[in-house]
This record gives sequence, C-alpha cells and structure tokens, in this order.
Amino acid sequence: MEYTFTLKFRLASVDADSAAVVERLAAEGCDDALVGLGQPGRIAMEFVRDAPDAKQAMMSALADVQRALPTATLIEASPDLVGITDVAEITGVTRQNIRKLMISHSDSAPLPVHAGNPSLWHLTDVLTWLGQQVGYAYPAHTFEIARVAEQVNISKEVTRLTSAGEAALLHTG
Repeated sequence: MEYTFTLKFRLASVDADSAAVVERLAAEGCDDALVGLGQPGRIAMEFVRDAPDAKQAMMSALADVQRALPTATLIEASPDLVGITDVAEITGVTRQNIRKLMISHSDSAPLPVHAGNPSLWHLTDVLTWLGQQVGYAYPAHTFEIARVAEQVNISKEVTRLTSAGEAALLHTG
C-alpha cells in the first residue's frame, strides 16, 4: 500500500549545503520524497512510500532521514493537525460544508487542539467523528497514516517535556 505523508525537520548548521543534504537523503533511501528547502534551516519531505502498513511507512522514512541527517530535529509529522480547509481537501467536500457540519453537530464535533484563527484538530478525531456521526466515508489508509503521524508527534512532545524535566505535568489529573 502507498502512504503519503510529510516530515518536517530543523537542520543543524552543518547541513547548510542543500545539494549535499538532498544527495545524502537519496543515498539513504529517501528517493521517494519530494524535498522542500524553502526556509533556511528547515526541510520538508513529502513521502509517497510503499509499505505493508502506515507505521512501517513512516518509521522507515524517519529512520532513513535520521541516517542521512543525524543532527536534524523533527518538527512535525503530518497529516495530523488540520484546519477546516485541510479537512475539506482530505474528505473532498467544501470548507463551508465542514464548517456547517461542525456547527450543526457542535455537541458531538471533536474539540479543537487549538481554538483560534485557525482552529486545529487532530485529523484522526475529525475523521472518526465524520464517519461515526455524519456517515462520511474516507479511505482507511488516510486514517492509518494520520494515526501514526499523531502518535509520532505526541511521542516527540512527551520526549521533549520529559527531557525538560516537566514529566510531572503529564501525570496530573
């Protein structure tokens, strides 16, 4: 099965030569990724990776990037955090339709992770809600890769908080 996902990293100053970075990525198996180097010190890679399941697809890509760029720091795996426009694109309906559904089903709609401009939700929460409450169908592999991206992002944040000595916050009720 093919899985499409994006990994974003912060590059260390030793990785300033973008041509060398792209070469190292290709040499380590990231030749199935579209590489974006637009913002200095950042890299984004959109993978279309063939794997038996979503977890193997994303974990193998993370391992490949780690070998190629051992000093790079993961910023985000996606699809995970999404706005209404993202949800509309993924589900193939209009932004206005998604907004209307969330307003008309506000008692069951998932709560945003960030309520602001824009509000953000975990894609898995929105897809689950759309499937259970509203009857929308979506490809299973879309949910699978979103779940893995969410787990990677949460794990990254737990590690960051734990290494910062803030693990006690994770265990408060």
